Amino acid sequence: MNEELRRFATILGTNIITLDSSFQVIWWHLNDSISLDLKKNMPIDTIADIDVTLFHHPQQLLTQEQHLSFTIEPFYFTEQYYFVLVENLVDFQHSLQNKVFVLEEIMEHLDEGIIVSNEYGDIVYYNEALAKMEEHNKEDMIGKKLWNAYNYQDRRLSEHNHILKTAKPIYTKYRAHAYSENEPKFVGYSSFPIQKDNKTIGVFSITHTETSLRNQLRQTMDSKLESMEVPEVVKRNNGTIYTFQDLKGNSPELLQTIAEAKNIASYNTDTLIIGETGTGKELFAQSMHNISPRVAKPFVAINCAAIPSTLLESTLFGSVKGAFTGATNQEGLFEYAKDGTLFLDEINSLPMELQPKLMRVLQERAVRRVGSNTLIPIECTVISASNEDPELLTAGGRMRLDLFYRIAHSSIYIPPLRERPNDILFFIQHFLHKNVLKYTKADITIKPELYQLLLDYDWPGNVRELEHLIENLVIQVSSESWITEDMLPRYLKNKLSMKAVPSNKRPLKALMHTNEEQYIRKVLKHCGGNISAAAKQLNISRQSLQYHMKKLAIQKEEFI
Repeated sequence: MNEELRRFATILGTNIITLDSSFQVIWWHLNDSISLDLKKNMPIDTIADIDVTLFHHPQQLLTQEQHLSFTIEPFYFTEQYYFVLVENLVDFQHSLQNKVFVLEEIMEHLDEGIIVSNEYGDIVYYNEALAKMEEHNKEDMIGKKLWNAYNYQDRRLSEHNHILKTAKPIYTKYRAHAYSENEPKFVGYSSFPIQKDNKTIGVFSITHTETSLRNQLRQTMDSKLESMEVPEVVKRNNGTIYTFQDLKGNSPELLQTIAEAKNIASYNTDTLIIGETGTGKELFAQSMHNISPRVAKPFVAINCAAIPSTLLESTLFGSVKGAFTGATNQEGLFEYAKDGTLFLDEINSLPMELQPKLMRVLQERAVRRVGSNTLIPIECTVISASNEDPELLTAGGRMRLDLFYRIAHSSIYIPPLRERPNDILFFIQHFLHKNVLKYTKADITIKPELYQLLLDYDWPGNVRELEHLIENLVIQVSSESWITEDMLPRYLKNKLSMKAVPSNKRPLKALMHTNEEQYIRKVLKHCGGNISAAAKQLNISRQSLQYHMKKLAIQKEEFI
């Protein structure tokens, strides 16, 4: 075969068979993905049922257990020849056409939106997910100039145009490129240059909606918690005891709070936890540390109310020798925490004179030891906790407003036990079972009348108070006995309204059901059936109230 003709055939494709004017094989070049029993001078239609009169159109055939495509192209080179272009339809490694097809199929089934523009700004790919996010027609977008498709007044406003010139990616932007009925469609996205031989030949963007980002984060965190418990050796080394698996309770209010805490934990942001005494603020803080990227780093806790104000400054920030009487070179807790988590419990007890210094440390992410002028960078995340409402603290002049903004990049409110009647019942049973095993007693039962009294109590000490009470009652009672209201501590008897219990006693579940239903009905009636207002008064989410109404068959129309 003429060398010039062979070289030209090679240029046409990796897999090619050259035929003479009578359609007999004279030369071939095939890669490892195609296996054909070829011989010179054999007719091409003897290896497959190929129509030698059909030119330019692919013929897909099952040949020697391979799915192959044959395309015959006539070529005149001093005399008549035919080139047969061969493609393995399931070869994704060597076939560029197959590779492109597979990649497009993958991108069409992604939840993320994908858009690709070439070096001229033409949209060459736009997947279905992005079309749904932006409410555009996919066919209308492909082929348009990107700045025309999104109605930019100046092409220089296009980020793809900027990336083409700079070859620098743009990470995690959040803005609206598209509008629906004059409403902006906000999305989060990152854009990257496509480079070949050191030349930028295009740009692509990967886009998420806010909802998809939240859902992905929630699924990731839930699967992480389900599949992995923090090993005891890690907890011992990082200074923690608790994880989210230690958080007990089944009320919608608590479950929503846990979900919020899990979400915040992944961002390593300074957080303020607000909750009354006994609601488990440190338990939440430790649990957040144990699912954060800092899990292997130290968790350092300090109660700001437990240390004298004269020592608190050096304890937090450290000191140098000679700074005050007895001072030594000592690193403070901010330094000791390194790149872990520092938990400042009862930050509402922090003296006013220390608040500006703490605020500066949080702002500059650097600490200056007492008696030193040297700034030491800090890397730790700071979780603070307050058992009082920050709004009341700032209004009463006990906390600087600018400090509140510094410590509360994110905030978590733990609802008190009195706002979670479902959890009161849960914890009574939980602590009863725990202490019956601890003190080896059996067949201990709480009388229904006492259940109702415990449900009516405000629980100012929250879960901690309830736990101690149940333990105290179990200690008092003997096995195979009832726990009655007569066994309550004197302080609790004085607080509770000991009303006579009706003779027609009902099972506990029905008692609780009625109590909950009456309370919700009372609030809805007061709010004229307004679910949002009622939820606010109940201090639960609108969705949580709707769940309870559906469960109890309460219709808002009854109160309008």
